[in-house]
Amino acid sequence: MKETRYFYVPDVTQTHELPEEEASHAVRVLRLTGGDEMMLMDGQGIFYRAVVTVASNHHCRYDILETLPQERPWQGHIHLAIAPTKRMDRMEWMIEKVVEIGVDEITFLDCQFSERHVVKTQRLDKIVVSAMKQSRKAWKTILHEMTPMTDFIATARVGAKYIAHCYEEVERLFLFDQMRTLEPMEDVTIMIGPEGDFSIDEVRNAVARGFHSVHLGTSRLRTETAGLSAVMMTQLSKVRI
Repeated sequence: MKETRYFYVPDVTQTHELPEEEASHAVRVLRLTGGDEMMLMDGQGIFYRAVVTVASNHHCRYDILETLPQERPWQGHIHLAIAPTKRMDRMEWMIEKVVEIGVDEITFLDCQFSERHVVKTQRLDKIVVSAMKQSRKAWKTILHEMTPMTDFIATARVGAKYIAHCYEEVERLFLFDQMRTLEPMEDVTIMIGPEGDFSIDEVRNAVARGFHSVHLGTSRLRTETAGLSAVMMTQLSKVRI
């Protein structure tokens, strides 16, 4: 018996055909043929059990057998805002892992000490889709383009908002302890700075705008590790058991 395979089809009920890249993988790599079942995901919270009707070199058509609305595995909305590292392979690794764990949105921050000011999200979006399928998430993580930090803190959504940094002169609380005090349904936004940290003025500006000053423990973490740790701490307080 073949393992059930998952494919991302954002317009699943309109096209009845896998996107070209997904079709190539289904037919050429997985060797699906007519009559094989597969699971489709729309990235909006619904799985679809489907059967292959036509499989050729460049096309894979299907019929939907069953619509399966999913329950989100965590409560509330999790938004990670992070300054990308100079080496994008480190960001790619982090994105894969936080999507597998579970995060609703990722925004890239352009900060005073940022070493990277431009991010091309096309490749990163493919990593999001791959991680979503691997971990069988029914919701696709939203990726945002590079955003100036000042703009982000001025428009961040209502909810619990945090900025993680290393400045001892600004009082900090442990993020995980803060997560344990929140209602599970409360939205969470957390900012992680660049490899040189936020500037002290950026931290103070964020605090003045309603962000809580936090740390992630006693270890000094790389940017991508800090992003992963922040999402993990948040998930532990919000996951449905």
